[in-house]
Amino acid sequence: MIDRSVTSVEAAVAGIPDGATVMIGGFGRAGQPVELIDALIEQGAGDLTIVNNNAGNGDVGLAALLAKRRVRKIVCSFPRQSDSWVFDGLYREGAIELELVPQGNLAERIRAAGAGIGAFYSPTAVGTELAEGRETREIDGRTYLLEYPIRADFALISALRADRWGNLVFRETARNFGPIMATAATTTVVQVDEIVPLGSLDPETVVTPGIFVDRVVAVGERRWLREGEFVGGVDIEGNSTHNERAAFDESSSAATAASPASREERR
Repeated sequence: MIDRSVTSVEAAVAGIPDGATVMIGGFGRAGQPVELIDALIEQGAGDLTIVNNNAGNGDVGLAALLAKRRVRKIVCSFPRQSDSWVFDGLYREGAIELELVPQGNLAERIRAAGAGIGAFYSPTAVGTELAEGRETREIDGRTYLLEYPIRADFALISALRADRWGNLVFRETARNFGPIMATAATTTVVQVDEIVPLGSLDPETVVTPGIFVDRVVAVGERRWLREGEFVGGVDIEGNSTHNERAAFDESSSAATAASPASREERR
């Protein structure tokens, strides 16, 4: 009987060794497997190479892993934003290596690994510092840069639900890098809100088939996915956005109750 489910996040990340290359899904907070990252922190693996679109935000998830100084190198497209202070501090003191990859190239390099493509040419980054010392080729009068696939030992991704075979359904834009990372790693580990019985998933909604999944663990419904609660985030001035949605809803409700205007009058 095929059953890729495991009973805990600790079991899900077991065996990730020091020095491993680990892909972590997500676009900022959306799709980031926070529970798996927390389990990896507790597990203790270090000297890691992390492949992610960002370099962590706030103090949770990937940022928390960086803060523990478990990451030797990060491969990403967008390392700095208003709340990337953990990465920023480590980079400035020379405590972490950065490989900067344009976002489209990052996605295609990961996809190429999963598709078995040896290399490809891209026009992105031609003429910039990222192209220095790299192989180029002119095709139809345009210069292209040779790019190689990015593979990983492990991929940690987040989906909405799965069955015990590992078939995955994602939630809207939380899908982002998850499907391609699942194909590009030797071992793919997935956290989901729930594991449903076989036959419960509409095949037309399955994005990642279970053949690409090795372990799946249910972590329960994540409140921030349902209510817009952005745990660990900050606004442009550095103020916490935790419970920002609740505060907004409360103030909006109060304003509506206090106003005598009808819907038509407010238009």
